Amino acid sequence: MHLFFSTAVWTSKIDNYERINNEMFNYIINLQKKDPVGLIKSNFKGWHSKDFNLKDEQPKIFVEAIKKNINISLNDMNWDVTKQSVSIKSMWAIINEQAAWNQKHHHSNSDLSAAYYVSAHENCGDIVFYDPRPAPVYKHPIPKSPNNLNATVNSIKPEAGMLVLFPSYLEHSVNPNMSDKKRIVISFNINLEKN
Repeated sequence: MHLFFSTAVWTSKIDNYERINNEMFNYIINLQKKDPVGLIKSNFKGWHSKDFNLKDEQPKIFVEAIKKNINISLNDMNWDVTKQSVSIKSMWAIINEQAAWNQKHHHSNSDLSAAYYVSAHENCGDIVFYDPRPAPVYKHPIPKSPNNLNATVNSIKPEAGMLVLFPSYLEHSVNPNMSDKKRIVISFNINLEKN
């Protein structure tokens, strides 16, 4: 069996995530205090920040902490980083309080996208990914049970300190936060552009 056209989704924990999460938690809460309305994009009942200023100290420290994890994905894809510059084009935060969720969406005009969990608790809302191939979504036989070959939907349970990287074209949503604690995620987009 050959697995043609597979879609990779990477999950990893970053080193020293407790310290990073504490710093980013404070940074994000301060952004929310300054802009309590935020933006409306895929979020329902949740707060969506404007893009971070990537020159601020906390985002710079965060980016440095996740570089190693991002490089694993770039290496797995065998993308030539000697002929392309890798850059984070946009980064923002979403706070989902109880019952908040995010509708299905994708991140256009990017190569890789990410979700990083600053705060995640039991039942706070899985990130759900959808098969990007139209044919099996519209017509597929009934499986005995889902597996990596037949599932058209897969989800990942968030954990504090977890980084999830995925192709930007991959549609995803976030289930409602059924806990009474904040679910705080940092999302960002990565582009590779020819030098």
